[in-house]
Amino acid sequence: MKCVRNLLEKLDYKLLQGNLDQEISSLVYDSRKVEKDAMFVCVKGAAVDGHAFAKEVVEKGASVLVVSEDVEVGADATVIKVADTREALAYLAAAYFDHPADTLKVIGITGTKGKTTTTYMVKSIMENAGFKVGLIGTIEAIIGDEKIPANNTTPESYVVQEYFRKMLDAGCDYAVMEVSSQGLMMHRVDGFTFDVGIFTNIEPDHIGPNEHASFEEYLQCKSLLFQKCRLGIVNADDAHVEAILKNHTCQVQTYGFSENADIRATDMKLVRKGGHLGVAYHVSGLLEGDIETSVPGRFSVYNSLTAVAICNHYGVDMEVMKKALLNASVKGRIELVHVSDDFTLMIDYAHNAMSLESLLTTLKEYEPGRLVCLFGCGGNRSKLRRYEMGEVSGKLADLTIITSDNPRFEEPQAIIDDIKTGIGKTDGKYIEIIDRKEAIRYAISHGQPGDIIVLAGKGHEDYQEIKGKKYPMDERVLIAEVLEELGWTK
Repeated sequence: MKCVRNLLEKLDYKLLQGNLDQEISSLVYDSRKVEKDAMFVCVKGAAVDGHAFAKEVVEKGASVLVVSEDVEVGADATVIKVADTREALAYLAAAYFDHPADTLKVIGITGTKGKTTTTYMVKSIMENAGFKVGLIGTIEAIIGDEKIPANNTTPESYVVQEYFRKMLDAGCDYAVMEVSSQGLMMHRVDGFTFDVGIFTNIEPDHIGPNEHASFEEYLQCKSLLFQKCRLGIVNADDAHVEAILKNHTCQVQTYGFSENADIRATDMKLVRKGGHLGVAYHVSGLLEGDIETSVPGRFSVYNSLTAVAICNHYGVDMEVMKKALLNASVKGRIELVHVSDDFTLMIDYAHNAMSLESLLTTLKEYEPGRLVCLFGCGGNRSKLRRYEMGEVSGKLADLTIITSDNPRFEEPQAIIDDIKTGIGKTDGKYIEIIDRKEAIRYAISHGQPGDIIVLAGKGHEDYQEIKGKKYPMDERVLIAEVLEELGWTK
C-alpha cells in the first residue's frame, strides 16, 4: 500500500475532490487491470483515451483518478488533475517502486542505429568485469536469468520502473537500456536521471503517421536524453551532434574516428578467418589499446567504441573489454553461425531497404567469393518495401534466394512476385524457394569457398506468422536441422 500524497511529491497537481492521505493498492493505466483501491491514470493513447473509462474504473473499485481533463465520477473518488497524464505516470511509477534508479546506475542509449548491439556489448563487458547488469531493449528485457520478450524498444514508464525495481531486487548494479525517440517524446523515461546517456547516430527514420512529423522533431526528441543524464557520451563524427547537444545539461564526452574525439579509433582493419568476420582497430585518447570484435564492418567499430567509452567511465580494465568484445554477439544482429571454415553464414534482422543496403555494402568490403542474400518480406505491409529490397539485393548480391518471411494473410507467392519486380530492375541473379527451411538448405548445400551468405529479415524472431497464427520457426534450429540432414554434424 502506498500513500497518495507521497506519490505526488515531485508533481505539480490540483486536487479536484477527495483525500490525499489515503493509501492505494496498485497503480494502473490499463482499465482492464483495475482492482479495489487502485489509482488509475487516465493516459491518452493513439487509439484509446483513458478518460473515457473514468466512470467504469471507479465502479470497478478505483479510489483515485489522475486526469488531465475533467471527468464525471461519484463524490467518493479522489480526482487529481495534472497537465500531462503520461508525464505524471512516469513520476508516479518512480515513486510507487521507491525510486530504484536512484540506486541503480542507469545507462541509456539513443540513436537510429547501433542501440541494440551496443547494449549487449556493454552488458557483456560489465559482467566480465564482475558486475550484474539488467537490460531493456528492442529484443527483450533481461533481469537475472529472466528474459521478457519486448513489445516496444522503450516500454511504458510504469514497466521501465517495474523492471528497475526487479533489477535492484535481483542484485543488479547497472541497467543498460535502449531509449527510443518515441520513448523520450512520450515521457517513458521521465521521473529519474540517467547516469550516462549515449548518442550513436541519427538518420531520417520513424517519420510519418503515429511517429514523428518531421526529421527536426525526431532529432529534437533524441536530444532530450541529454537533459536527463549526468554524463553524455556522443558520436563526434555525426553531422547532427551539435543539434543533439543543444540545450544539454550534462557533462559531455566524445568518441569516433575524429582527431578531436576524446576516445578515438584508428588503424581499422577488416578481419576474416575460418568462416568468421570481424574488425580490429586501435583506441587512443582517454585510454589506449587494441580492440578486435567478432562483428564485421565499420559500424561495428562505432558500436564497440561506444561500449568502450561507457565502460571506461566506470573504470573497467582494457584487458577485460578486449576479451568481452571478442566474444560479444547479439541474437539476430549480424549473428555469425559457424557451419564451415570455407564460407561464412550469418543471420541478420535487416528487413527494409536501408538496413539491407547497409549490411550488404559492409559485407562486400570483405571481398567475398560470392555474396548470397536470402530474404522474404512481410505480408500485409507496404509493397514498396518489397520492390526496394528486391532492387537492393539485385544490385549488391551475386545471388538472391527469395523465400517466405511472415506472409500473414497474404499468399507467399504474391509477395515473392513483388520482390521479383524489384530485382527485375537489376541484372541480379535469383532463385525462388517458398519454404524457408528448403531455401536455407539450398544456401548451405550450395555454399562455395569464400562465400558470405546472409539470412536476412527474421533476425531474433523465432516464429513465422501465417493466417493470424504464429508458428515456431527459429533459423538457428532450421540451420541445425539442415546440417544434420546433410550429414555435416559430428
